[in-house]
Amino acid sequence: MNRYNIGAVVIVDNNNAIGNKGDLLCHLPNDLKHFKKVTTGHTVIMGRRTFESLPKGALPNRTNIVVSSANADNFPDCIVVKSIDEALAKCQPEDEIFIIGGGPLYNATITITDSLYLTRIHHSFEEVDTYFPEIDFDEWQLVEEEHHKADDKHKYDYSFLKYVRK
Repeated sequence: MNRYNIGAVVIVDNNNAIGNKGDLLCHLPNDLKHFKKVTTGHTVIMGRRTFESLPKGALPNRTNIVVSSANADNFPDCIVVKSIDEALAKCQPEDEIFIIGGGPLYNATITITDSLYLTRIHHSFEEVDTYFPEIDFDEWQLVEEEHHKADDKHKYDYSFLKYVRK
């Protein structure tokens, strides 16, 4: 398997929750812009349910890889593979590839992840069913942070945080 710089891009609440019933916990327009800025021009790897949650299917201006045992016809404009190893083998040499969800894929790749792009919602949601893996922050160095207050388009305070593995 080729070795790439692997980043995980995720939005989490104060308890590391990432979703409920196949959807994000809330809508933060600036997080969507941040996600697009970070991932455009790169390869994104996702699970089936994450692909199904995308409103318009495959993300434009990115190579989309879906890890699923389902029929490839269910994922137009995507490369479909059965495992994370197969997904990584399909990647072309580039600066960084991104794991974009969901929970099972984050859990399967956290030990090989080199950087974390966390959007931290400064709130604890009650209705959740999916979590990001627990992170031992002693193993990570915070290299970028940007804090934002709630406003008319963003119901909660949030921060963009980038960590790299030490």
